[in-house]
Order: sequence, then structure tokens, then C-alpha cells
Amino acid sequence: MTDYIDIGVNLTGSSFAHDLAEVIARARAVGVHRMIVTGTDVEHSQHASALCEQYPGVLYATAGMHPHHANDFNQDAELTLRQLAELPHVVALGECGLDYNRNYSSPQAQRKAFEAQLAIACELKLPVFLHQRDAHADFVAMLESHRRDLVDVVVHCFTEGETIAQEYIELGFYLGITGWICDERRGGALQQAVKSVPLDRIMLETDAPYLLPRDLSVLPTDRRRNEPYLLPHIAEVTARYMDIDPQQLVQAALQNSENFFRLD
Repeated sequence: MTDYIDIGVNLTGSSFAHDLAEVIARARAVGVHRMIVTGTDVEHSQHASALCEQYPGVLYATAGMHPHHANDFNQDAELTLRQLAELPHVVALGECGLDYNRNYSSPQAQRKAFEAQLAIACELKLPVFLHQRDAHADFVAMLESHRRDLVDVVVHCFTEGETIAQEYIELGFYLGITGWICDERRGGALQQAVKSVPLDRIMLETDAPYLLPRDLSVLPTDRRRNEPYLLPHIAEVTARYMDIDPQQLVQAALQNSENFFRLD
């Protein structure tokens, strides 16, 4: 069976609380044997870590503070995230970054939290799992100031066009491709961008329960909820826009993900 790694799943959310075991079973039945559970604040990072202990070798986690929650970043949060990041099943620092689109936290607070998390990642030699929306210039500037000491960088849920994709690739970053590419309304720029993304810079993710692919012929039981079992569909669509065989993409994404997150 084809092997997949979903590098971004939000399994700590309430939408999965009632049937998580079934969700994981459905994913594994189609070859999604490993999943990286996203930590978006202290509480969800702790929950992600606890889930990994329940599903060893299947679930791994990130630990971080999403920019939406940056106003809550303080010394206690930094200490907890650092402690979580030292656990063997925590494989990246994040989700962190900058989001000036909604500014749920002030840009100043976002930059402070992002800077602190980049410093932890550099110190602990962990890759970073990043979020960026409408903050490209500051995002790149902050990463460039740390690039020499950062182990690896993936821009999670990449939705931009070819120009920004190439800039990230030139900086040595990976791009996480989601079901956004399946969206006929908003996905056009990404559909074009992936045509020039090298195979050694791409990874695949669902960002479940968000970003349910819009082009599914059969909807999930919960029509609004994305799940990791849909990752093979995202791979097929991405491969089509890249004009390559899906297995070529899947194998490249698998190898990139194993190397990036240091998975056996």
C-alpha cells in the first residue's frame, strides 16, 4: 500500500472529540499511516503531545503558538513550549509565524512570539512549522535573520502564487500543499505555482478539519469536516497540476516529510 504522511492535522479540536479512533482508522486504511498533530497554543500543544502517547508511531506533534494567539505568549507559555519541544514525539516548533490579515493579536505581539519560538527552534535544533498570511515581508526578514541556525522550514498550508513560492524555495523552505489546490474559486494561483515547485521541496497535508477539498465526488459523512483519509485525493490533484505521476509525488513527499521531521 502507498504510504503517506499528513504533516498538518488539527486532531485536538472539538470536531474530532467524539470519533478520533475512527478518524485515525480511516486514514490508516488508505495508507495515511503517520500524522503530525498541530499545536496552535499551549493547551492544544499539550493535547497534541498527549495524543501521541496514545498512538505511538502513528501520531507525532508540533508545539507552538499560532500568531492568532500571540497576545497570550508570555514566559510561562515559552517555558511550557520549550519543555514540550524536548519530548521525542514532538517533531517541530510551531504552528507559529505572522498573520496580519485578521490581527487577532497585534503585529508587535506576533513578532515577539515568533522571534521567541524561532530562538527555541534554533537552540533545540528542531524544524519549524510556519504560518504566514499578509505578512510576507516581515515573515521573510525574520526568517532570514535566523536562517543560518534554523534546521529546516516548512511554510504550512501554502496558498500563494509562483513568485512567492520561488522566493521560499530559493531560501531553502519546503511548501505544505493542502486541499486549497482543489478549490476552483481560490486555488488558481496555487495550481499554477506547483508547476514549478521541485519535488524535493514539497509536502502534503490536509489541515483537517479545515479546507475540505471542494471537488470531491463523494462527500464525507460530516459534510463540513476534512479528514486525513482525504490526503490521497489531494496528492492526486496536486500531481495533476504538476503534470507528473501521482506515485512520483507521493514518494517524494514521503521522503521529504521523513527527512524533515526526522521520522524513522
